[in-house]
Amino acid sequence: MGKVRLGVIGTGLAWERLHYPAIQELNDKFEIAALANRTKSDAENFARKINLDPANVYDDYNEMLKRDDLDAIDILVPIQLNYEVSEAVAKAGFDFICEKPMAPDMKQAHKYLELAEKYNVKMLIAENYRYNEEYNKIKEIITSRKIGDVVCFIRNNITCFPCEMDKNTYAGTEWRQHPRFPGGAFLDAAIHDIAAMRHIFGHIACVQAFGKPQNEDFNPYLSVNANIMFRGGAIGQYTYFPSGMEPQRPLVGFRIFGTMGEIFLEDKNSGIINVAYNDGNSEQISYTPERGFYNEFLNFYNALNGIEEIYVTPEVEFGDVKTVFDILESISKKKIIYVDEPQYDEYINYVEGKERMQPYIQ
Repeated sequence: MGKVRLGVIGTGLAWERLHYPAIQELNDKFEIAALANRTKSDAENFARKINLDPANVYDDYNEMLKRDDLDAIDILVPIQLNYEVSEAVAKAGFDFICEKPMAPDMKQAHKYLELAEKYNVKMLIAENYRYNEEYNKIKEIITSRKIGDVVCFIRNNITCFPCEMDKNTYAGTEWRQHPRFPGGAFLDAAIHDIAAMRHIFGHIACVQAFGKPQNEDFNPYLSVNANIMFRGGAIGQYTYFPSGMEPQRPLVGFRIFGTMGEIFLEDKNSGIINVAYNDGNSEQISYTPERGFYNEFLNFYNALNGIEEIYVTPEVEFGDVKTVFDILESISKKKIIYVDEPQYDEYINYVEGKERMQPYIQ
């Protein structure tokens, strides 16, 4: 296959600032052939920027899907429309990329999985954190056991959504300020952190979470604090505080503690992963920030050409979405929720005595 002729559904901020720059960098592999947006004038303005004939601009994506000269579709719509639009694209027989999360609730997430079985098309969910260099390098460090066995972690995400609501930012969009899906910003933004943690540590056994309620549409909780236990043994705390600031430096960031050392990523845009070892040595591993968008489109192109498999399939994304809603359920029910494990109804009886405690005494 030569250039992939791409049709785009949704030409808002995510398209202009995230997907389009990646496609520009891959202009030997992708060609923008058609644009669809519910506000047609916005798509027409973008078409003029790239010298695309206005005849290739639509306000109804269903009309665009009638074309037979497109190879694939890029879907960037409000979260509540992700399943609806993906279903229409799959029915039309197009391979596609869809922005995360795959669905606004678990009912539609389950239906999304059926799309992959029902229609013979390739589907990539654009979870860029799974494609970002920093998280793949951290995963390599852990897999190589450079810090020994992972024991625990801290992941802290503090941002100020209200500070950005009157600016030309994602927080400034109406559908994010007044979301028509449960979880608000926690589903929209915190899912990135959850995806990164699942990418690094694997399947989650269970979660126990607490939330501080607030009367704001954009997020049901002022903060979410979750204890997470992974099947592989890592246990840690995840904090999402979208109405705050973290003036102290260095930031808490992402800290992973192992039996032989520690990994510290202060911020995803810092460009440096710090690794400190228990023997006193340390190293700094550099990476290029925000390469996830480029890497996911490259993966999609290679998949269309049969060179490699799609990495973030609906099946992979389903676990991320389920974790979000399991955390929200844990908050509302004040109970432990089992994510990738069967629900346990009985407490585990621990053995008491020296034979139980000896492995933990240094």
